[in-house]
Amino acid sequence: MGVTMMKKTDVVIVGTGAAGLFCALHFPKETQILMISKSDVDESDSFLAQGGMCMLRGMEDYDGYFEDTMRAGHYENRKESVDVMIRSSAEIAQELVGFGVDFERDGDDFAFTREGGHGRPRILFHEDTTGKEITSKLLENVQQRENITILEHTEMLDIITDTENQLCYGIVMRDSTGNIQLVQAKYTVLACGGLGGLYQHSTNFRHITGDALAIAKRHNVTLEHIDYIQIHPTTLYSEKPGRRFLISESVRGEGAILLNKNKERFCDELLPRDVVTAAIKKQMEIDDMPYVWLSMEKIPKEEITSHFPNILRQCLEEGYDPTKECIPVVPAQHYFMGGIQVDLSSKTSMECLYAVGETSCNGVHGKNRLASNSLLESMVFAKRAALAITEQLPKAEFSDITGMVDMTLYEDVDKLKENYKKIILDEIEKERKSHE
Repeated sequence: MGVTMMKKTDVVIVGTGAAGLFCALHFPKETQILMISKSDVDESDSFLAQGGMCMLRGMEDYDGYFEDTMRAGHYENRKESVDVMIRSSAEIAQELVGFGVDFERDGDDFAFTREGGHGRPRILFHEDTTGKEITSKLLENVQQRENITILEHTEMLDIITDTENQLCYGIVMRDSTGNIQLVQAKYTVLACGGLGGLYQHSTNFRHITGDALAIAKRHNVTLEHIDYIQIHPTTLYSEKPGRRFLISESVRGEGAILLNKNKERFCDELLPRDVVTAAIKKQMEIDDMPYVWLSMEKIPKEEITSHFPNILRQCLEEGYDPTKECIPVVPAQHYFMGGIQVDLSSKTSMECLYAVGETSCNGVHGKNRLASNSLLESMVFAKRAALAITEQLPKAEFSDITGMVDMTLYEDVDKLKENYKKIILDEIEKERKSHE
C-alpha cells in the first residue's frame, strides 16, 4: 500500500460514462469537481451503446411511449420515474445537440429509427455508434471545463462514511501509481456502470464489476432489484475470450430476422428483449447449436453500409459478410436494471450520496429495459442529481473525518475486490431465490 494522501473537492463523481459526464456538465463552473475512471476515460459502456436514444416525438406519442416502457418492464416500473424521463427527453436531446452531438437528420428534423418493443420509430441515432458520439462529445466538453479534474486508472475502494449518522464524506481510492488516497467531498456521485464484468458472456467492459453495489451493501445503503439483469438477445457469436460484440436491436428494427439452423424464421424479432432472448435460447436447445442465425437480407446493402458501418466492419473482421450471408448470434449479459435505490433526484438512502446511470435504480426500467431508454434515463437523472446538489452546496461544509477510515482494510486490495464480487453475487442469488 502506497502513501496515503488527502484531497478535498466539492463533488466527487465516480465514473466517466454518459451519466457521470452529463452530471458534471450541469454544475456551475465555480463548483470543484473530481471525476475518476477505473480504466481509460473512454472505456465506459456508454461508448459501446449502438442503437440510440429515445425521444418523445410529441404529446400524441406520450401514451404509446409510456405503455411501451411499462410493458417491457413487466409493469414493475416506477410510474413517476417513467413520466419524468419521457417528459424530459426532448430537452435532453436539444442539450446534447448544443454539446455538439450529431444525430441523424431528415432535412432539418431529427431522423428516427425503431427497435424491439417500440410501437413506432422514436429513437435518435448516429450511425450505429450513438453511444460513442454522445459520450465523446460530452467528454470533450468536460475536458474544456477548468473546474473539472479527471483521474484515469483510479478506482474507488470504499466510501468514507459516518455509520452513526448514515452520511457520506467522500471516497477511498487507489490512484494510477497504486497509492491509496482519501477524497473528502461535500457530495459523492456514484456513476460506476453495471456489473457485466462478473459474467463470462457480456457486452460490457471486463473492468465493470459492480464494486459500488458491494460497497453500498456493506454500508447499509438500500439496494433495489439486484437480480434484475438483462440479457441482450443478439451478440455476435465468437469463441474468442473477452467482451461480446453487440448486434444492435435497431438492425431488427430495420428488418433483420432470426432463423434456426434450417434457415427458418422462428419468432417475432420486435418483441421485448427478454421475450426474444427466451425464444432464441429455446431454439438453440431444439437445434442443439450454440447460436442462431440473423439475416439482414431484407435491409438494402446501402442502408447496412450507412446505418450500421461499425457492425458491418466487426462482422467482416470475424469472417462474416452480413450483406451476403447470415451471421451467428447468441444472447449475452447486457444491462442491469437494478442497483442502488434512488429517488427522483438520484439521492440514495445515505445523506450526501447520489447514484446515477446503470449503478442506480430509480425504477424506470422495471424488470426489463426497453431498448434505447438507457442513455436517456442516465442523462435525465444525472442532470437532476446535479441540480439537487447545486441547490444544497452553499450550505455544505467539510467535516472532520479524523478516525473515520480504517486504512488496514485496504492493505490487500485484490482480496478486498474479490470480497466485493462475492458480496454482490451472493446478494443477486439471494434476491433471485426470494422471487422463486
